[in-house]
Amino acid sequence: MSLGTQPLRWYRLATWSAPGKVFLFGEHAVVYGKPGIAMAIKPRVMVTVRKAKRQKKPNSTYIAECFRQMGVSGSVYVRSQLPSSSGLGSSAAVTVATLFAINDEFEIGKSADELALIAHTVEKNVQNGRASATDTYVSTVGGMVLITGNTKRRLPPPQIQLVIGNSLTHHSTSGMVARVADLKKTRPQIADPIIEAIAAVTKCSMHHFNNPRELGNLMNMNHALLEALGVGHPQLSRLVLAARAAGALGAKMTGAGGGGCMFALCSKSAKTRVAGAIEACEARAIITGIDTQGVRKEKDE
Repeated sequence: MSLGTQPLRWYRLATWSAPGKVFLFGEHAVVYGKPGIAMAIKPRVMVTVRKAKRQKKPNSTYIAECFRQMGVSGSVYVRSQLPSSSGLGSSAAVTVATLFAINDEFEIGKSADELALIAHTVEKNVQNGRASATDTYVSTVGGMVLITGNTKRRLPPPQIQLVIGNSLTHHSTSGMVARVADLKKTRPQIADPIIEAIAAVTKCSMHHFNNPRELGNLMNMNHALLEALGVGHPQLSRLVLAARAAGALGAKMTGAGGGGCMFALCSKSAKTRVAGAIEACEARAIITGIDTQGVRKEKDE
């Protein structure tokens, strides 16, 4: 939603940004209390908020819920480097940046921890109670985070090169989570060992962040296990195989699966070639790395 025709610099504005994320290891298994590792990435969502007597209804239900939770009315302007509904945490980034911008513009005085909790509440309310706290937490603090049950711990940030491939295929997070839950209920003898294997891969990965080749092998294993759980997609498989053939050290889907995004771990020399291979498959590539900052205030326009 635009602030209008006048340049932004005429107003006192609060502009904050927050990063997206990828799930390096452990998606779906984390739903059942197993460890997962998520990492903030450099593409960001930037949100500018200013006070207003009357608020137009935002196009985003997440933004509307942010204003409702904070008890204020205002105008908002969003610029995003993240594709929506792709498994890169765009809704969490929008939510986090909006809340911090509201807190700043209206001088509400809430702490970062309080705002992170509100961000999770916003996502839960919009997503009918099914939201994980992982996305909003990673978007708030940045870096790499180990999630186990309800506990979260920041890990030393690795210097790794990633190429993200957006399949441009819509997916449903809740639908994929429900699919795994159904398999776990109807075929526990199959689903449970796969989930345990994903957990084992995640734990093993923590010892290999200084060994990109072995880390890539573990990503390949994690991807195969997710496909065995039934959350794969033909286009994701195509992108993963194309990335590996172009020289990626490893490649896997990220997030719920069934569409959305994958990513490839690359050497510096291979990242451009891998990005080209992904785009040759009628997908969009983003060359990126870890973002250690999390949510931050941007300079005034």
